[in-house]
Amino acid sequence: MSRPIIVLCPHFAPDSAPTGDVITRIVHEFVAENRKVHVVTSLPWYRTHAIETGWTGRLVRREKTAWGSIIRVHPFPGKSKSNLLRRAIGFGAFSAIAGVCTVFAGGVHRRPAAVISMSPPLTLGLTGWLASRIRRCPSVFNIQDVFPDAAIETGAITNARIIAVSRWLERVSYQRSDAVVVLSEDLRTNVLAKIAPKHQHKVHVIPNFVDSDRITPRDRMTSYRDELRIGTEPVVMYAGNVGYSQSLTMMLHAARELPEVTFVINGDGAARTDLEREAVGLSNIRFSGYQPAERVPEVLATADVHVVPLRTGLGAVSVPSKTYSILAAGRPVVAAIDAGTEVTRILEQSGAGVSVAPDDPVAFTEALRAMVNSGSAATEAGARGRLWVESHVSPARVAHSYLDVIASLGV
Repeated sequence: MSRPIIVLCPHFAPDSAPTGDVITRIVHEFVAENRKVHVVTSLPWYRTHAIETGWTGRLVRREKTAWGSIIRVHPFPGKSKSNLLRRAIGFGAFSAIAGVCTVFAGGVHRRPAAVISMSPPLTLGLTGWLASRIRRCPSVFNIQDVFPDAAIETGAITNARIIAVSRWLERVSYQRSDAVVVLSEDLRTNVLAKIAPKHQHKVHVIPNFVDSDRITPRDRMTSYRDELRIGTEPVVMYAGNVGYSQSLTMMLHAARELPEVTFVINGDGAARTDLEREAVGLSNIRFSGYQPAERVPEVLATADVHVVPLRTGLGAVSVPSKTYSILAAGRPVVAAIDAGTEVTRILEQSGAGVSVAPDDPVAFTEALRAMVNSGSAATEAGARGRLWVESHVSPARVAHSYLDVIASLGV
Protein backbone atom coordinates (compact mmCIF):
# COMPACT_ATOMS: atom_id res chain seq x y z
CA MET A 1 0.00 0.00 0.00
CA SER A 2 1.23 3.53 -0.83
CA ARG A 3 2.59 5.60 2.02
CA PRO A 4 0.27 8.34 3.33
CA ILE A 5 0.74 12.00 2.46
CA ILE A 6 0.72 14.71 5.13
CA VAL A 7 -0.60 18.13 4.09
CA LEU A 8 0.18 21.19 6.24
CA CYS A 9 -1.88 24.17 5.11
CA PRO A 10 -3.36 27.39 6.52
CA HIS A 11 -6.94 26.70 5.31
CA PHE A 12 -9.04 23.62 4.51
CA ALA A 13 -12.77 23.06 3.97
CA PRO A 14 -15.06 24.33 5.35
CA ASP A 15 -12.80 27.40 5.59
CA SER A 16 -13.62 29.69 2.68
CA ALA A 17 -10.17 30.96 1.61
CA PRO A 18 -9.28 30.45 -2.08
CA THR A 19 -6.11 28.54 -1.15
CA GLY A 20 -8.25 26.35 1.10
CA ASP A 21 -10.47 25.49 -1.85
CA VAL A 22 -7.39 24.58 -3.87
CA ILE A 23 -5.76 22.28 -1.33
CA THR A 24 -9.08 20.68 -0.36
CA ARG A 25 -9.68 19.58 -3.93
CA ILE A 26 -6.08 18.38 -4.35
CA VAL A 27 -6.50 16.23 -1.24
CA HIS A 28 -9.70 14.76 -2.65
CA GLU A 29 -7.90 13.97 -5.90
CA PHE A 30 -5.15 12.22 -3.90
CA VAL A 31 -7.87 10.17 -2.22
CA ALA A 32 -9.33 9.30 -5.62
CA GLU A 33 -5.93 7.77 -6.38
CA ASN A 34 -6.26 5.59 -3.26
CA ARG A 35 -3.82 7.65 -1.21
CA LYS A 36 -4.21 8.06 2.53
CA VAL A 37 -3.98 11.74 3.54
CA HIS A 38 -3.56 13.43 6.92
CA VAL A 39 -4.29 17.18 6.94
CA VAL A 40 -3.01 19.66 9.53
CA THR A 41 -4.69 23.04 9.16
CA SER A 42 -6.39 25.87 11.05
CA LEU A 43 -9.83 26.09 12.56
CA PRO A 44 -12.16 27.91 10.10
CA TRP A 45 -11.59 31.66 10.46
CA TYR A 46 -10.96 33.29 7.06
CA ARG A 47 -14.36 34.85 6.38
CA THR A 48 -14.42 37.22 9.39
CA HIS A 49 -10.86 36.81 10.71
CA ALA A 50 -12.33 35.16 13.80
CA ILE A 51 -12.97 31.52 14.66
CA GLU A 52 -16.35 30.60 13.19
CA THR A 53 -19.34 29.66 15.31
CA GLY A 54 -19.29 26.03 16.31
CA TRP A 55 -15.49 25.75 16.19
CA THR A 56 -14.51 27.75 19.27
CA GLY A 57 -13.48 26.47 22.67
CA ARG A 58 -10.52 24.26 21.84
CA LEU A 59 -6.92 24.92 20.80
CA VAL A 60 -6.72 21.75 18.71
CA ARG A 61 -9.48 19.62 17.20
CA ARG A 62 -8.94 16.17 15.71
CA GLU A 63 -11.26 14.25 13.43
CA LYS A 64 -11.05 10.93 11.64
CA THR A 65 -12.11 10.72 8.01
CA ALA A 66 -12.70 7.85 5.60
CA TRP A 67 -9.43 8.76 3.91
CA GLY A 68 -7.22 9.70 6.87
CA SER A 69 -7.55 12.50 9.39
CA ILE A 70 -7.78 16.26 9.90
CA ILE A 71 -6.15 18.13 12.78
CA ARG A 72 -7.33 21.73 13.14
CA VAL A 73 -5.23 24.22 15.12
CA HIS A 74 -6.20 27.64 16.49
CA PRO A 75 -4.77 30.25 14.02
CA PHE A 76 -4.64 33.08 16.59
CA PRO A 77 -6.32 35.50 14.15
CA GLY A 78 -6.19 39.26 14.48
CA LYS A 79 -8.73 41.69 13.07
CA SER A 80 -6.11 44.17 11.87
CA LYS A 81 -3.81 43.25 9.01
CA SER A 82 -1.74 46.35 9.68
CA ASN A 83 -0.49 45.09 13.05
CA LEU A 84 2.50 43.17 11.71
CA LEU A 85 3.87 42.20 15.13
CA ARG A 86 0.50 40.75 16.14
CA ARG A 87 0.24 38.83 12.86
CA ALA A 88 3.81 37.52 13.13
CA ILE A 89 3.16 36.25 16.65
CA GLY A 90 -0.05 34.61 15.45
CA PHE A 91 1.65 32.93 12.49
CA GLY A 92 4.49 31.78 14.74
CA ALA A 93 2.18 30.30 17.37
CA PHE A 94 0.04 28.56 14.75
CA SER A 95 3.12 27.20 12.95
CA ALA A 96 4.65 25.86 16.17
CA ILE A 97 1.53 24.00 17.28
CA ALA A 98 0.77 22.81 13.76
CA GLY A 99 4.35 21.56 13.46
CA VAL A 100 3.97 19.40 16.56
CA CYS A 101 0.67 18.06 15.20
CA THR A 102 2.34 17.29 11.86
CA VAL A 103 4.97 15.19 13.61
CA PHE A 104 2.21 13.01 15.09
CA ALA A 105 -0.30 13.10 12.20
CA GLY A 106 -1.34 9.61 11.19
CA GLY A 107 0.91 8.01 13.79
CA VAL A 108 4.54 8.90 14.34
CA HIS A 109 5.72 5.35 13.58
CA ARG A 110 4.31 5.37 10.02
CA ARG A 111 6.70 6.88 7.48
CA PRO A 112 4.81 9.19 5.06
CA ALA A 113 5.45 9.62 1.35
CA ALA A 114 5.98 13.35 1.92
CA VAL A 115 4.98 16.40 3.93
CA ILE A 116 3.46 19.04 1.66
CA SER A 117 3.37 22.50 3.29
CA MET A 118 1.77 25.63 1.85
CA SER A 119 2.81 29.28 1.98
CA PRO A 120 1.70 31.85 3.02
CA PRO A 121 2.41 31.94 5.86
CA LEU A 122 6.08 31.60 5.06
CA THR A 123 6.73 30.04 8.47
CA LEU A 124 5.10 26.79 7.33
CA GLY A 125 8.08 26.11 5.03
CA LEU A 126 10.56 25.37 7.80
CA THR A 127 7.79 23.89 9.93
CA GLY A 128 7.03 21.35 7.24
CA TRP A 129 10.71 20.68 6.60
CA LEU A 130 11.45 20.04 10.28
CA ALA A 131 8.45 17.72 10.61
CA SER A 132 9.53 15.85 7.48
CA ARG A 133 12.97 15.24 8.93
CA ILE A 134 11.51 13.86 12.12
CA ARG A 135 9.17 11.68 10.05
CA ARG A 136 12.07 10.64 7.75
CA CYS A 137 10.38 11.67 4.50
CA PRO A 138 10.77 14.37 1.80
CA SER A 139 9.33 17.87 2.17
CA VAL A 140 7.44 19.65 -0.62
CA PHE A 141 6.97 23.41 -0.19
CA ASN A 142 4.04 24.87 -2.16
CA ILE A 143 4.24 28.64 -2.82
CA GLN A 144 0.89 30.33 -3.49
CA ASP A 145 2.30 33.87 -3.14
CA VAL A 146 5.97 34.82 -2.94
CA PHE A 147 6.56 36.41 0.44
CA PRO A 148 7.84 38.93 1.39
CA ASP A 149 7.92 40.36 -2.15
CA ALA A 150 4.19 41.14 -2.35
CA ALA A 151 4.18 42.71 1.12
CA ILE A 152 7.17 44.89 0.24
CA GLU A 153 5.65 45.99 -3.08
CA THR A 154 2.42 47.06 -1.39
CA GLY A 155 4.22 48.83 1.45
CA ALA A 156 2.78 46.45 4.06
CA ILE A 157 6.34 45.81 5.26
CA THR A 158 8.85 48.67 5.36
CA ASN A 159 11.03 47.81 8.35
CA ALA A 160 14.49 46.85 7.05
CA ARG A 161 15.09 44.29 9.80
CA ILE A 162 11.77 42.54 9.23
CA ILE A 163 12.48 42.45 5.49
CA ALA A 164 15.96 41.00 6.10
CA VAL A 165 14.63 38.28 8.42
CA SER A 166 11.84 37.45 5.97
CA ARG A 167 14.31 37.20 3.09
CA TRP A 168 16.50 34.88 5.14
CA LEU A 169 13.55 32.70 6.13
CA GLU A 170 12.39 32.58 2.51
CA ARG A 171 15.81 31.56 1.16
CA VAL A 172 16.42 28.93 3.83
CA SER A 173 12.94 27.46 3.34
CA TYR A 174 13.56 27.03 -0.39
CA GLN A 175 16.99 25.51 0.07
CA ARG A 176 16.00 23.12 2.85
CA SER A 177 12.94 21.75 1.09
CA ASP A 178 13.34 18.71 -1.14
CA ALA A 179 11.00 20.24 -3.71
CA VAL A 180 9.48 23.69 -4.19
CA VAL A 181 6.26 24.03 -6.18
CA VAL A 182 5.26 27.39 -7.68
CA LEU A 183 2.22 28.36 -9.74
CA SER A 184 3.83 29.91 -12.81
CA GLU A 185 7.04 30.47 -14.74
CA ASP A 186 7.13 34.01 -13.33
CA LEU A 187 7.24 32.68 -9.79
CA ARG A 188 9.82 30.08 -10.80
CA THR A 189 12.09 32.81 -12.17
CA ASN A 190 11.60 34.78 -8.95
CA VAL A 191 12.55 31.81 -6.74
CA LEU A 192 15.51 30.74 -8.88
CA ALA A 193 17.06 34.18 -8.50
CA LYS A 194 17.12 33.72 -4.71
CA ILE A 195 18.77 30.32 -4.35
CA ALA A 196 22.12 28.77 -5.22
CA PRO A 197 22.43 26.90 -8.54
CA LYS A 198 22.76 23.54 -6.78
CA HIS A 199 19.19 23.94 -5.43
CA GLN A 200 17.51 25.14 -8.61
CA HIS A 201 16.53 21.67 -9.84
CA LYS A 202 14.09 21.49 -6.91
CA VAL A 203 11.74 24.14 -8.30
CA HIS A 204 8.69 22.82 -10.18
CA VAL A 205 5.80 24.67 -11.86
CA ILE A 206 2.32 23.30 -11.14
CA PRO A 207 -0.54 25.73 -11.76
CA ASN A 208 -3.62 25.93 -9.61
CA PHE A 209 -6.84 24.58 -11.05
CA VAL A 210 -10.56 25.18 -11.08
CA ASP A 211 -13.39 22.74 -10.49
CA SER A 212 -15.00 23.08 -13.91
CA ASP A 213 -17.71 20.56 -12.93
CA ARG A 214 -18.90 22.81 -10.11
CA ILE A 215 -18.33 26.21 -11.74
CA THR A 216 -20.10 26.28 -15.10
CA PRO A 217 -21.55 28.98 -17.37
CA ARG A 218 -25.01 30.07 -16.15
CA ASP A 219 -27.66 32.61 -17.00
CA ARG A 220 -26.69 36.15 -16.01
CA MET A 221 -30.07 36.94 -14.42
CA THR A 222 -29.39 35.40 -11.01
CA SER A 223 -31.10 35.72 -7.63
CA TYR A 224 -27.88 37.42 -6.50
CA ARG A 225 -28.75 40.33 -8.79
CA ASP A 226 -32.08 40.63 -7.02
CA GLU A 227 -30.37 40.66 -3.62
CA LEU A 228 -28.06 43.47 -4.74
CA ARG A 229 -30.92 45.42 -6.39
CA ILE A 230 -29.45 45.04 -9.87
CA GLY A 231 -31.62 44.93 -12.98
CA THR A 232 -30.79 43.88 -16.52
CA GLU A 233 -27.98 46.41 -16.98
CA PRO A 234 -24.36 45.27 -17.61
CA VAL A 235 -22.45 44.24 -14.49
CA VAL A 236 -18.69 44.47 -13.95
CA MET A 237 -17.46 42.53 -10.92
CA TYR A 238 -14.38 42.14 -8.79
CA ALA A 239 -14.64 39.00 -6.64
CA GLY A 240 -11.90 38.22 -4.14
CA ASN A 241 -9.82 39.69 -1.36
CA VAL A 242 -10.42 43.43 -1.04
CA GLY A 243 -6.87 44.43 -0.19
CA TYR A 244 -4.41 47.15 -1.11
CA SER A 245 -2.70 44.89 -3.66
CA GLN A 246 -5.68 45.10 -6.02
CA SER A 247 -5.87 48.80 -6.96
CA LEU A 248 -9.63 48.72 -6.59
CA THR A 249 -9.90 52.48 -6.60
CA MET A 250 -9.85 52.03 -10.38
CA MET A 251 -13.29 50.42 -10.04
CA LEU A 252 -14.56 53.66 -8.53
CA HIS A 253 -13.06 55.69 -11.39
CA ALA A 254 -14.71 53.39 -13.92
CA ALA A 255 -18.05 53.62 -12.10
CA ARG A 256 -17.96 57.40 -12.42
CA GLU A 257 -17.17 57.21 -16.14
CA LEU A 258 -19.66 54.41 -16.95
CA PRO A 259 -22.91 55.30 -15.14
CA GLU A 260 -24.90 52.86 -17.27
CA VAL A 261 -22.92 49.93 -15.80
CA THR A 262 -23.29 48.52 -12.29
CA PHE A 263 -20.03 47.67 -10.52
CA VAL A 264 -19.85 45.01 -7.82
CA ILE A 265 -17.01 44.53 -5.34
CA ASN A 266 -17.63 41.12 -3.85
CA GLY A 267 -15.42 40.16 -0.91
CA ASP A 268 -13.84 41.45 2.26
CA GLY A 269 -10.43 42.71 3.28
CA ALA A 270 -8.32 45.50 4.69
CA ALA A 271 -9.16 48.03 1.94
CA ARG A 272 -12.93 47.63 1.93
CA THR A 273 -13.76 50.27 4.52
CA ASP A 274 -11.70 52.91 2.68
CA LEU A 275 -13.27 51.95 -0.66
CA GLU A 276 -16.80 52.19 0.71
CA ARG A 277 -16.01 55.61 2.11
CA GLU A 278 -14.69 56.78 -1.28
CA ALA A 279 -17.72 55.32 -3.08
CA VAL A 280 -20.25 57.41 -1.16
CA GLY A 281 -22.51 59.11 -3.72
CA LEU A 282 -21.96 56.51 -6.46
CA SER A 283 -25.33 54.88 -7.08
CA ASN A 284 -23.98 52.29 -9.53
CA ILE A 285 -21.62 50.45 -7.20
CA ARG A 286 -22.46 47.61 -4.81
CA PHE A 287 -20.37 46.04 -2.03
CA SER A 288 -21.04 42.53 -0.83
CA GLY A 289 -19.16 40.18 1.49
CA TYR A 290 -17.87 36.69 0.79
CA GLN A 291 -20.58 34.23 -0.15
CA PRO A 292 -20.78 30.54 0.81
CA ALA A 293 -18.83 28.22 -1.46
CA GLU A 294 -22.00 26.74 -2.93
CA ARG A 295 -23.00 30.19 -4.23
CA VAL A 296 -19.74 30.92 -6.04
CA PRO A 297 -21.01 29.72 -9.47
CA GLU A 298 -24.06 31.97 -9.12
CA VAL A 299 -21.99 34.95 -7.98
CA LEU A 300 -19.62 34.61 -10.93
CA ALA A 301 -22.53 34.23 -13.37
CA THR A 302 -24.04 37.50 -12.11
CA ALA A 303 -21.37 39.57 -13.88
CA ASP A 304 -21.04 40.18 -17.60
CA VAL A 305 -17.36 41.10 -17.21
CA HIS A 306 -14.90 40.30 -14.42
CA VAL A 307 -11.78 42.24 -13.51
CA VAL A 308 -8.41 40.99 -12.23
CA PRO A 309 -6.38 44.00 -11.05
CA LEU A 310 -2.97 43.87 -9.35
CA ARG A 311 -0.71 46.76 -8.46
CA THR A 312 2.49 47.35 -10.43
CA GLY A 313 5.20 44.83 -9.60
CA LEU A 314 2.87 42.16 -8.19
CA GLY A 315 2.11 40.26 -11.39
CA ALA A 316 5.39 38.35 -11.16
CA VAL A 317 4.98 37.33 -7.50
CA SER A 318 1.28 36.42 -7.37
CA VAL A 319 -1.09 34.49 -9.64
CA PRO A 320 -4.73 35.35 -8.78
CA SER A 321 -6.42 31.95 -8.75
CA LYS A 322 -9.75 33.71 -9.24
CA THR A 323 -8.81 33.97 -12.94
CA TYR A 324 -9.41 30.25 -13.45
CA SER A 325 -12.82 30.40 -11.76
CA ILE A 326 -13.90 33.34 -13.94
CA LEU A 327 -12.93 31.48 -17.10
CA ALA A 328 -14.74 28.35 -15.90
CA ALA A 329 -17.88 30.48 -15.48
CA GLY A 330 -17.61 31.51 -19.13
CA ARG A 331 -17.12 35.20 -18.46
CA PRO A 332 -14.58 37.52 -20.15
CA VAL A 333 -11.79 39.17 -18.18
CA VAL A 334 -10.29 42.65 -18.13
CA ALA A 335 -6.98 42.44 -16.28
CA ALA A 336 -4.86 45.35 -15.08
CA ILE A 337 -1.56 43.64 -14.44
CA ASP A 338 2.12 43.68 -15.39
CA ALA A 339 2.76 42.75 -19.02
CA GLY A 340 4.39 39.40 -19.74
CA THR A 341 3.18 37.74 -16.54
CA GLU A 342 1.05 34.62 -16.06
CA VAL A 343 -2.42 36.17 -16.23
CA THR A 344 -1.57 38.07 -19.41
CA ARG A 345 -0.26 34.83 -20.96
CA ILE A 346 -3.42 32.97 -20.01
CA LEU A 347 -5.59 35.64 -21.63
CA GLU A 348 -3.45 35.62 -24.77
CA GLN A 349 -3.51 31.81 -25.03
CA SER A 350 -7.20 31.47 -24.33
CA GLY A 351 -8.54 34.59 -26.05
CA ALA A 352 -10.73 35.09 -22.97
CA GLY A 353 -10.10 38.77 -22.40
CA VAL A 354 -7.70 41.68 -22.50
CA SER A 355 -5.06 43.15 -20.22
CA VAL A 356 -3.90 46.71 -19.68
CA ALA A 357 -1.11 48.26 -17.67
CA PRO A 358 -1.63 48.22 -13.89
CA ASP A 359 -2.56 51.34 -11.92
CA ASP A 360 -3.84 53.17 -15.02
CA PRO A 361 -7.51 53.99 -14.34
CA VAL A 362 -8.04 55.60 -17.75
CA ALA A 363 -6.78 52.57 -19.71
CA PHE A 364 -8.70 50.27 -17.36
CA THR A 365 -11.94 52.19 -17.87
CA GLU A 366 -11.57 52.27 -21.65
CA ALA A 367 -10.91 48.50 -21.74
CA LEU A 368 -14.06 47.92 -19.69
CA ARG A 369 -16.06 50.25 -21.93
CA ALA A 370 -14.94 48.35 -25.01
CA MET A 371 -15.66 44.94 -23.48
CA VAL A 372 -19.10 45.91 -22.16
CA ASN A 373 -20.08 47.38 -25.53
CA SER A 374 -18.67 44.54 -27.64
CA GLY A 375 -21.88 42.48 -27.59
CA SER A 376 -21.35 38.96 -28.90
CA ALA A 377 -17.56 39.39 -28.84
CA ALA A 378 -17.59 39.38 -25.04
CA THR A 379 -19.76 36.26 -25.00
CA GLU A 380 -17.39 34.52 -27.40
CA ALA A 381 -14.39 35.50 -25.26
CA GLY A 382 -16.08 33.93 -22.25
CA ALA A 383 -16.75 30.74 -24.19
CA ARG A 384 -13.10 30.54 -25.27
CA GLY A 385 -12.04 30.88 -21.63
CA ARG A 386 -14.26 27.98 -20.65
CA LEU A 387 -12.71 25.75 -23.33
CA TRP A 388 -9.19 26.69 -22.17
CA VAL A 389 -9.97 25.78 -18.55
CA GLU A 390 -11.36 22.39 -19.51
CA SER A 391 -8.19 21.45 -21.39
CA HIS A 392 -5.47 23.03 -19.21
CA VAL A 393 -6.25 23.16 -15.48
CA SER A 394 -8.33 20.19 -14.37
CA PRO A 395 -8.05 19.11 -10.70
CA ALA A 396 -6.98 15.57 -11.66
CA ARG A 397 -4.13 16.82 -13.82
CA VAL A 398 -2.81 19.12 -11.08
CA ALA A 399 -3.01 16.41 -8.39
CA HIS A 400 -1.16 13.96 -10.63
CA SER A 401 1.59 16.53 -11.07
CA TYR A 402 2.06 16.68 -7.28
CA LEU A 403 2.16 12.89 -7.10
CA ASP A 404 4.79 12.88 -9.87
CA VAL A 405 6.94 15.31 -7.87
CA ILE A 406 6.63 13.10 -4.77
CA ALA A 407 7.52 10.01 -6.82
CA SER A 408 10.60 11.78 -8.20
CA LEU A 409 11.87 12.24 -4.62
CA GLY A 410 12.33 8.51 -4.30
CA VAL A 411 9.66 7.41 -1.82
